[in-house]
Amino acid sequence: MARQRTRNDDGGRWMVVWQVGQFTLAGLIAVAIVGVATAVASQRVGKREAISDARTQTLAKAQGFIEPAVTNGLKGADPAAVAKIDDVVKRDLLDASLVRVKIWTKNGTIVYSDEPRLIGTRYTLGPDERAALNDGLIEAEVSDLRKPENRFERSRGKLLEVYLPIRTPDGQRLLFEAYFRYDLVVESGSNVWRSFAPITIGALIALELVQIPLAYSLARRLRQRQLEREGLLREALDASDVERRRIASDLHDGVVQDLAGVAFALGGAARSSDLSPGSAELLDQSASEVRESIKALRSLLVEIYPPNLDEEGLEVALTDLLARVNARSIEATLDATGLDRQLPPDVSGLLYRVAQEALRNVVAHGRATTVTMKVSSSSEAAMLDVLDDGIGFDPELAEATVKTGHFGLRALTDRVADAGGQLQVQSAPGAGTHIHVEVPLT
Repeated sequence: MARQRTRNDDGGRWMVVWQVGQFTLAGLIAVAIVGVATAVASQRVGKREAISDARTQTLAKAQGFIEPAVTNGLKGADPAAVAKIDDVVKRDLLDASLVRVKIWTKNGTIVYSDEPRLIGTRYTLGPDERAALNDGLIEAEVSDLRKPENRFERSRGKLLEVYLPIRTPDGQRLLFEAYFRYDLVVESGSNVWRSFAPITIGALIALELVQIPLAYSLARRLRQRQLEREGLLREALDASDVERRRIASDLHDGVVQDLAGVAFALGGAARSSDLSPGSAELLDQSASEVRESIKALRSLLVEIYPPNLDEEGLEVALTDLLARVNARSIEATLDATGLDRQLPPDVSGLLYRVAQEALRNVVAHGRATTVTMKVSSSSEAAMLDVLDDGIGFDPELAEATVKTGHFGLRALTDRVADAGGQLQVQSAPGAGTHIHVEVPLT
């Protein structure tokens, strides 16, 4: 029993650790999911803010530096007008992020660019560019470097172009385009994520660390309640065994012996020469009925508590148990060829109780015509299998009956688990039932 308690304690501790481990793993997965979601959201917000910042910079530079330097001659790409704009662009606009500037007329002619080879060339403006020029809008988009007017920017990688209209002194609109390095936009998004990440991830990890002790305490209390319930079931079964043994002993030593004496007396009286034939026959019949009652009572005693379990072993006790099943027109057989040793009393008693409960279910509910029982042992464990060809059942529905107080094999399952073994029930409606028990011997 001490060994079983130690095994149960170790199993309980591992169960608590397993449950807390599952909780911790689930928390870490949640932290990872939130972290990834935050990273994606932060980068999107960062990109959006960086694009908005690029639009603001373009507007400020166009109105603050370019538009004051624009002359009417720029519409025709006058060299003096171009040189004036070029001086402002190279001195005040171009930097590590802004790498290209273009100014267009409405007909698609580039009248200024810091790339001189583009000045004077003509291309078709896109619908967004025409809308920005006509409606006075500020637009931003990723540059399509496949377009011929962007051929000189292809070596710079992905770019973000921002364009808006500017005015000449005589009120004519020109389209101002500024090209920003897109990798700096992405870097801005990453900077937003790096700013929020320590706070977000740190708060989630701190919350997880606070919850782990609470989860451990809850798991321990749940395990304690489970142990208390198992203890109550074990005590109920132990008390049942003790009471069965007492009742069987009292009946055997009392009522059975008394009835045996009555049967003997009636039999002796029936052979008396002083009685009439009718009275002798009546006494003989009464003696026979009393002997039949004694036989039925002794069979009942075997079911309540088999007196030959400790004396003659498990095989003989199971044979007597199956005899009662055979008497109900169910073909029951026992295979004990694999039982190669005398089992300890506690193991024999446990296997007997499982077999008894299994056969009780077969007789009461199974509607079986055959039952096969096999008991075997090895150097490490004792095994019991009970198979029937009855109507079977749904194990999930059977599990629900535990909540209403019908324990049956469930209580024995806990008892087997307390002994370090396992009890498995395989069944399905119309497919019979197979009960397998394995109890360690070491």
